[in-house]
Amino acid sequence: MLKMRTVHNLENRISYRRKLRKNSTPQEIILWSRLRKNQLGFRFRRQHSIGKYIVDFYCSEKNLIIEVDGGQHDEESARKYDEKRSEYLKRLGFRVLRFWDRDINLNLEGSVGEIINFLG
Repeated sequence: MLKMRTVHNLENRISYRRKLRKNSTPQEIILWSRLRKNQLGFRFRRQHSIGKYIVDFYCSEKNLIIEVDGGQHDEESARKYDEKRSEYLKRLGFRVLRFWDRDINLNLEGSVGEIINFLG
């Protein structure tokens, strides 16, 4: 198994992570407004790299990854990629929680409640 230190925020991913933070989706911005500054009692990072993947949000204390997926993730090839990605992350000991954009748009409180349950 890889040492965890060797998979987090690799140097070769820095500029891409910055680009993703600057170009966050509206739903990522909305959810980030509820996760940032320890509002849920835990510190989250956004656009955190783990291995070759960059996750939307990451809580190291709980090994929790949160992904916000848009409609493009509903295509067959994207679903297979996401499954492979999630399996890799789970093998490293992370829990992956996924929300659709519409979950954030239509039920932000319910989505945040689900995150709180995972953190508990």
